[in-house]
Amino acid sequence: MITQIRATSPRPFLKWVGGKNQLIQQYLPHFPESYRRYYEPFVGGGAIFFRLQPQQSFLADINIELVNVYRCVREQVEELITLLENHQALHGQEHFYAVRSQPTTSDDWFLEGNNLERAARLIYLNKTCFNGLYRENSKGQFNVPIGSYQKPTICDSDLLRVASSALQSAQIERSSFDAVLDHAKGSEDFVYFDPPYYPISSTSKFTNYSRYSFSEADQIRLKEVFVELSDRGVKVMLSNSDCPFIRELFNGFNIHTINANRNINCNTEKRGKITEVLVTSY
Repeated sequence: MITQIRATSPRPFLKWVGGKNQLIQQYLPHFPESYRRYYEPFVGGGAIFFRLQPQQSFLADINIELVNVYRCVREQVEELITLLENHQALHGQEHFYAVRSQPTTSDDWFLEGNNLERAARLIYLNKTCFNGLYRENSKGQFNVPIGSYQKPTICDSDLLRVASSALQSAQIERSSFDAVLDHAKGSEDFVYFDPPYYPISSTSKFTNYSRYSFSEADQIRLKEVFVELSDRGVKVMLSNSDCPFIRELFNGFNIHTINANRNINCNTEKRGKITEVLVTSY
């Protein structure tokens, strides 16, 4: 039997730029009524996954640190909680910068399995850095400064356990977004794309959240993947900036306008209401 969308879900355990928690109510009318398998190739904070709680899911991201976190939460949540409790006890400016400076340039460890210390490091930095940003330089080094939180919640053990339970049936892989073409084949598949948004101004060019940039050519390739999936009968949904480039790129599909808030501009006067688009193939 095809899985019906559930009404309740756990919450994301990470802060993530562009996270969809605040937009889900606007998204609800646009989800497909039914599907069997769910795919999210830019998992980020996972707000949509946690809301839908699909019984069969494929979660992916190009960010090796993020994929490792999801695997550790799924498979070793109690050990991860212990490490985070230690970070909670030690937290301060000196500890933050000592943790941030730990070398992360080699990806060889990922081939050997999960890395709990690196997962705890990412969650700790995510909960204590400025605005919860995830940003790497070209060498893969995390470079966001410490935030001004007085008592950040670094270890929310209950939330992590609920997330772990939700992730038990999920396949979690490190891959590029176009790898979804190897998996999603037909009408019982639902793919949600939440890529780095196309920049609409010189101050919104936040496409390099990791060492892997996301260019205009990548946006065009993403559209090609969207079209190919749609031609197979796959139900496809995509979020992106509300701008002429994206609207023209997806001309011919259903384009819905979503009201959102811009909260990451360093100039507080430039934060506020904006619109985004939600594109659907169905």
